[in-house]
Amino acid sequence: MLSDNEIAFCAPSYKRHDGCFTQQTYPFVQYVVAESESDSYIKNGHKVIVAPDSAQGNLCRIRNWILDNIESKRIILLDDDIKAICRYQNQKAKKLNADEFMEFCEMAYVMADDLDIKYWGLNCLPDKGAYREYTPFCMRAYIGGPFQAFNGMKDLRYDEKIFLKEDYDMTLQVLAKYKRVLRFNAYHYVAKQHTNKGGCADYRTIEREKQHNAMLQQKWGTKIVQMDKSGNKNGYDINPIIKIPGSGV
Repeated sequence: MLSDNEIAFCAPSYKRHDGCFTQQTYPFVQYVVAESESDSYIKNGHKVIVAPDSAQGNLCRIRNWILDNIESKRIILLDDDIKAICRYQNQKAKKLNADEFMEFCEMAYVMADDLDIKYWGLNCLPDKGAYREYTPFCMRAYIGGPFQAFNGMKDLRYDEKIFLKEDYDMTLQVLAKYKRVLRFNAYHYVAKQHTNKGGCADYRTIEREKQHNAMLQQKWGTKIVQMDKSGNKNGYDINPIIKIPGSGV
């Protein structure tokens, strides 16, 4: 059992006993796997938290299981294919080692406590052009799925119907209720994401992406969730544009 001040680093993993590598760089991360798959992960030398098979097969369901069953108020959910957490320093991306990453997370939670922030994350783009030095933090911005940090927020849960857009939906849920999130723009994650086998790749298709974007838009409205038809040669971008009402960054 963890104390409220200890951070639980959890990475849901599904059908990737030989394709997950977050633990290689950050060994305090634990993979959360279905009971029927746990032996294959353990044989590959991975540290695991075992969840019932019924909790797997839907990314939102397993994330909700973690939030309901991990006894710490400080829970960070990561993807299982994180190559690095990086910080821009002197115009270059510096990879954080395990100690540096832990120190950053501890500092981030202190800041979140001071600001009464329930949900925080990192810049979702590794491109230097996405980091504006004069905007080190955002409080009304999208928090990407590969890294989502919870700070005692036990009242909101992922919508299992929108499991391909769960991070957009969770960001909007938190903003609707608590009015702000916290995103550290100097820090970003590098993850394999859509190109890795297993996980969401087993059920992610363009048609499903379109269906889930439509459900997200129906839930939050066309003024808040908009589709980008300009940035893709096929005329469709799987990532929606989120417009948060009101002022602020």
